[in-house]
Amino acid sequence: MLFGSLSLPELVGIAVALVVGITFHEFSHAFVADQLGDHRPRALGRVSLNPLRHLDPLGSLFFLLAGFGWGKPVPVNAYALRPGRQGLTYVALAGPIANFAVAAVVAVIFRALQLAGLLDAPFLRDVVALTVYFNVALGLFNLIPIPPLDGYNVVLPLLPPRQSFLVQRYAQYGYVALLLLLVLSYGPGNGPLGWLFGLASSIAGLMLGT
Repeated sequence: MLFGSLSLPELVGIAVALVVGITFHEFSHAFVADQLGDHRPRALGRVSLNPLRHLDPLGSLFFLLAGFGWGKPVPVNAYALRPGRQGLTYVALAGPIANFAVAAVVAVIFRALQLAGLLDAPFLRDVVALTVYFNVALGLFNLIPIPPLDGYNVVLPLLPPRQSFLVQRYAQYGYVALLLLLVLSYGPGNGPLGWLFGLASSIAGLMLGT
C-alpha cells in the first residue's frame, strides 16, 4: 500500500485508525498493567489518551506505507503484576480488546448517524468504514502469537515453565518470522495473512451492516 495508490478517504481513514487505534491500544496496556500493580507505565506517562505518548514515528510511517504499523511498546514488569505470570496475559489482551471496542463504538455511531440520515457524505462514510476495518485488523493482527505481537505475551504465561523457557529462547527470531509473513502477504496472491485481512473485512462489514 503506497501513498500514490491511496485515495483521500483512505489516507484520512488510515490516519484516524492510526491515531485512535494505537492510542487506545497502548493506553489499555498501560492502564491494565497499572491496575494489576505495575506502576512503571504510569510513571512514564503512558496511562494517557494523549496520542503523542504512544505513537512511534517509524511505526506510523509503516502504517501509512504498508497498512500496518505499531506504537511505542509499553514497558511492563511481569514480576510486579497480580496475579503473577498470568497478569501478563491480561495486559497483552487489553490492547487487541481495545481495538475491537473502538471498532464497535465507531460502528454503532455510524449506524446511528445513518439511521438519522446524517451520513450522506461518501467521504465521511469511507473514513468511518476504514477506521472500523483497520481497528479490527489491528486487533486480529496483534493476536498472532509471534513476538513482539501481543499474542505471544498472551500465550507465554499460560505455558508450563519449561516450555515457556524454551519458547523465550527463540523469541529473538520472531521479528524475522513476522517480517517474512508481512512481505509474503504483500506479494502476488493473498499470502499467509490474506485470511486475516479477509476476516477483518468481513467483521467490519457485519459491524457496519454493509
